Order: sequence, then structure tokens, then C-alpha cells
Amino acid sequence: MINKTFLCLFFLATSTVLGQSKLKPTIDQKASAIEDKVIEWRRDFHQYPELGNQETRTAGIVAEHLRSLGIEVTEGVAVTGVVGVLKGGKPGPTVALRADMDGLPVTERNDLPFRSREVAEYNGQKTGVMHACGHDTHVAILMGVAEVLAGMKKDLEGTVKFFFQPAEEGIMDGSVDTWGAKQMVEEGVMQDVDAVFGLHINSQTEVGSIKYRSGPAMAAVDNLEIGIKGRQAHGAAPWSSVDPIVTASQMVMGLQTIMSRNVNITQDPAVVTIGAIHGGIRHNIIPEQVDMIGTIRTYTDEQQDLVHRRIKEIAEGIATSAGAEANVQISKLYPATVNDPELTTKMLPTLEQVAGKDKLIAHEPITGAEDFSFFQREKPGLFIFLGGMPEGGDPITAPSHHTPDFFIDESGFLLGVRALSYLTVDYLGMKQK
Repeated sequence: MINKTFLCLFFLATSTVLGQSKLKPTIDQKASAIEDKVIEWRRDFHQYPELGNQETRTAGIVAEHLRSLGIEVTEGVAVTGVVGVLKGGKPGPTVALRADMDGLPVTERNDLPFRSREVAEYNGQKTGVMHACGHDTHVAILMGVAEVLAGMKKDLEGTVKFFFQPAEEGIMDGSVDTWGAKQMVEEGVMQDVDAVFGLHINSQTEVGSIKYRSGPAMAAVDNLEIGIKGRQAHGAAPWSSVDPIVTASQMVMGLQTIMSRNVNITQDPAVVTIGAIHGGIRHNIIPEQVDMIGTIRTYTDEQQDLVHRRIKEIAEGIATSAGAEANVQISKLYPATVNDPELTTKMLPTLEQVAGKDKLIAHEPITGAEDFSFFQREKPGLFIFLGGMPEGGDPITAPSHHTPDFFIDESGFLLGVRALSYLTVDYLGMKQK
């Protein structure tokens, strides 16, 4: 049986989209006219990437462009962020659109004329810098959207805020709280916003496609650190020790029972991964200390609380049984990226119209994380994925995000500009009905 509430929302949204269709030909015309410009912007940003909270060049180009369009600009938001405000010619709500600006400490291997050769220091090490996650694309697309919408300002039924956000990938300064979206929210950028939209290019989704998911779409991410203190001894006499290596091994296996025995996998998955174990220095010495680090992924606050509690119980219990001590530290980073179900339902006709029915795909939960979630904690939000893999490519073998070979097909940028522009005008018009 089809839910009646869903049908009512769907038909209301559909009628609203049709009511706003007079603006779509203008959007399509303007977006097509600046496609080459968007690609040129993206190539420039790709060639000169900047790490989190260092995006001064990128932010300067963005601010100059927004001002040239007559958009009110505030710089230095959350260190290097830029916020633009475009007030439409008619009264209405406020929509926020977000693009992240930072690159990653990755040395590029692609043979491109605009390949990055930038070098910086990250976490105390010299490294190449690359837009290995597509943030250069996001900035260029949103600059294009700003130009399209500014050109039809008198027809907009409300206000559009453009968030050019720094530090989505975080900052290695000893603080786990340095995230661009979190700081922007703390500085009040969401106070007058009614809904927020964002997109992320995806190198393993075919160009021309849009992926979406209602509800939890991307996982919350937390850092895990476990220190295990035992008693050092000669490797030839292990009975004299409290072996933290054996204890750590038991913990790694024990933690996996959280997913198999504690989490209701029929509702949401969870991940606990140990990414590194450090302990010992010599073949024949059982060390006193072993340290483990890892990552935790969950999709709801309740599930997050459960997994955190069980990690501590299992680690401390195993350590006690071995005569050792365990110090468990869990640091919350991003909450789950949750697409508001009502907003998602309302905007589905818009996404179908812009991408085409066959190119709009509902995706499974993604265990990666996004600090766009901080905006969604304030107001209803919708975060979508834009195809960036060349047509006919294999998602399995296509270079993934955060790798030196990460590659994006630029022919998908026009769809990104159109999608964010369509979502904006349809939402603004919808709230006026």
C-alpha cells in the first residue's frame, strides 16, 4: 500500500515544479553559456590547491567573482570561508548552497596540463597537495550557480546564501574540533536559513547521473584511540609479562563482535576499524605499552552511543582479564549526514526533471563522512552526488577519492550547475504556495 502522506507531498511538489518551470529555460540557457567558464575555474583551482584554512587564493577568487555579480560578500568566515547573499526581487524564504574549498595532502599522478605541483607541510611532513576529492569542482560549480541566479535576481522568490566553506577535510593542529562547517555554524551562518543543499562530485558514478538517499546517507565518523599498558618482560619468559600485544590482538577480534552481535544490522550498519597498532621495538622483548588507533562509523545518535559504550566495555574487560589496563579515548568528528525525508520527497521531482528518470539513482548508505552534516543539524538539508566518472567506466576500477589518480570527467559540471539552480528556484517557489 502506498503511503497517502507520501503521495500528497509528491503531487504537491510536482505541481510546484511545474509552476516554476518558466524559470528553467532561462537557467538552462545561462548555465550552458558559462559551462566553459566553470571548467576553466575548476582547472585553475585544481592546479593551485590549498589545504584546510589556507584557502586564501581560492577564497579571494570566489569573493571577487561574487562581488562582480552584485552579491553581498562576507570574507574570513570560519578563518578563510566566504559567504555570499543574493536577495531576490520577491519576498520568500532563504536557501543556502554549500561548496567546500580545501585540498588534500596527496601528490598527484595524473598527466594533465593543469596537474597540481603544489607542495606544503602537513602534520609535520612535506607533501604534495591535490584536489583529490573534487572540492575544486564544487567551488567552480557553485560559482556558476551564483552567476546563473544573480542573472535572474528579479524573479527569485526569496534569498540565496552561498557558503564557500574551508577545511571540510579537517585540520591537523592537535584539535579534533577544527572542521569548517562546524565553525561556520558556530559563527551563525545558518540562523536565517530555511533549507540547505549541497552536492559532491563522485568519481565512481557515471557522468550525467545524480544519486540521492532519504534519511541517513553518510556515516558519522569518530576517532578511536586505545592505549594498553601491560608489564614488560623478556620474550623468552612470557609468563613474567602482562603481554599488551596478545591483549591488543584479543581486543581487535572482540571489537568485531559489536557489529555481529550488538548492532541491529537490519536497520543500519556500523563499522569499527583498527587502522594501526604500535608496540615493541625488539624481537625478544615483550613491551610494556601498545597503542591502537582506528575509526568508527555509525548512522544514528542511538547507534553511536551503543557502539561507543560497547567499545569501552569490551576493551576494558579484555584488558582486566589479562591483568592489563586499557585507556579508551573516542573523539567525535562529524555526525551522520541525514537528508531530511520530507525535504527529499519534495525535491525528488526537481531532481528527476534535471537529471532524467533513468539517471536519478537512490544509493545505499555510504560509510564515508561529510561535515555538511553540521548544516543539516541546524535546518533541513539535502546532499546529493553528481556523476563524474567517464561514460562507460567501471566503478570498481575507477580511481577513488583521496588517491593520487583521482580523475573527474568535466562534462558533468553543467548538470551540477543546473541541479543546484533548479533545487533553489523550486524550493523558493514551493514555500510561497
